[in-house]
Order: sequence, then structure tokens, then C-alpha cells
Amino acid sequence: MKFIYYNLFITLVTLVSCSNASQPNDPIPEHEIFTIQSKLVGEVRTINVWTPAGYKSALDSLPVMYMADGGLKEDFPHIANTLAELIQLKKIKPIILVGIENTQRRRDLTGYTEVAKDKEIAPVVGGSDKFRAFIKDELFPEITKRYRTTNEKSIIGESASGLFVMETFFLSPEMFDNYIAFDPSLWWNNHYLVRTAKENLSKFPAAEKRIWFAGSSAGEVSPYTKELAEIFKTENRLNLKWNYSDEPKEKHTTIFRKTKEKAMIWALNKTE
Repeated sequence: MKFIYYNLFITLVTLVSCSNASQPNDPIPEHEIFTIQSKLVGEVRTINVWTPAGYKSALDSLPVMYMADGGLKEDFPHIANTLAELIQLKKIKPIILVGIENTQRRRDLTGYTEVAKDKEIAPVVGGSDKFRAFIKDELFPEITKRYRTTNEKSIIGESASGLFVMETFFLSPEMFDNYIAFDPSLWWNNHYLVRTAKENLSKFPAAEKRIWFAGSSAGEVSPYTKELAEIFKTENRLNLKWNYSDEPKEKHTTIFRKTKEKAMIWALNKTE
């Protein structure tokens, strides 16, 4: 029995630590960088911003997509290049990408947990409330000040970042209009977000929200993404547009890149 629990713990650590950081062949697109001295998380945070072709010579205001794992050595180049391609092909409308570079990833992207093994993955966990407050109260106003933006906001993430996306969707749904999560670590805190999903949906705001999420073949992920899809189906809230992509042929380390295009096309196109 101890052997089984040990292997499970190693798997969980792998899931939380994996960020599918951009590969060396992901060219870094032209972008801007600035920093924020955050009072809410108590440190300087580096922000990378990509704007689509023609933004600087136009006057239009654009929606914004936010992402953790948003450093230049993380997923920022990967997602910026994907957005540029989709915009060029007219599969999505122009959008601004805001990447938040990590400092203590496991601290920022995990919520409170009662599970002892969860707490062993890093010196500090459970900081998602402060990180979310940083995004809402410090980063949102800074982006609005620096760029021409509409009120529409999206968030994208995978693994632990996907957990943060899902937690924000359930606990602070008003923050974003569109949510995208790849293989979210819903096992966290004894799959708390799934266990409380119906309760949180009963308090959902009236404004329409869209959520796209996917589950790979990872045994610690797919049962909970599938269970959540069933909950969405039975709850059948009219103001919630959702899409679950079951991806049994994909691994935890491949699902992000394999499904990114269809995720963004569905989430960002209101006609879908």
C-alpha cells in the first residue's frame, strides 16, 4: 500500500511541476516587457505583452487573453505564435496576449488544500487567492492603462495553470469571459473543485461565460475532467457555454500543443 501511495505522489508532483514550457524551436515574437511591484504578492512580477500585426498603426480596442506560465522560457512564445497564425488565417479575431512570468509557480497556481501530500510539493502552496487578486486589482488596471482594450477577457492554462483557470472559473467567474484549461490538475485538495462544482454553479453570475477544457489519458486527470463534464451536462445552465474535449490518445505532456488551436477557435468565437 505504501508503494502505491508513493507512486501516486510522484505522479502528482510531476503533474503540478510540468508546465510544457516552450520548446527551443519556438521563435520569440516581437513583444513588450514591463514589471509591476506587486503589493498583493509582495514581489516584482515580469509581464510580457504581445500585440497582433497592425495594432500599433490602428485605433481599434482589442480583447485580452491572460496566461500564467507566461515567461519567455515558458509558454508565452508558443501561444503568441499560435494566436498570430490563427489571426492571419482569420480563424479568430485580433487579440492581445498578456503573459505573467512565474516566480513560485506551485505557490501561485494552487489553492488551499487539506491533503498532506499536496503540501509536500513545494515549500509554499495555496497562494492562488493572492495571485488572483494581483491579476484583478493590479494587472488588469495596468493593462487597461497601457493598451487599447475592450472589456472582454480570456484566460488560458494547462496542468497546474489549468487548475488555476478552473478555480478562477468557479470561485471568481466574473473575472473572465472565456476560460481555457488543458489537463487541469483537478485532483488537488481531494478534487475539491469537482466536489463543489454544483454548489458553485448554483451561485453563477447571469452573464454568459464560455469554458473549454480537455483531459488526456493521464489517470489522475481524466476521471475528474470527465466527471466535471457530466456535471455541466446535468446542470445545463443556459448562460454557460462549455465544451469538453476528451483526448485519450494524448499524454499530459502533449495535450496542450495538440489541442491549442481548436480550443482557442471555439472559446474566442461567439458563434461556436
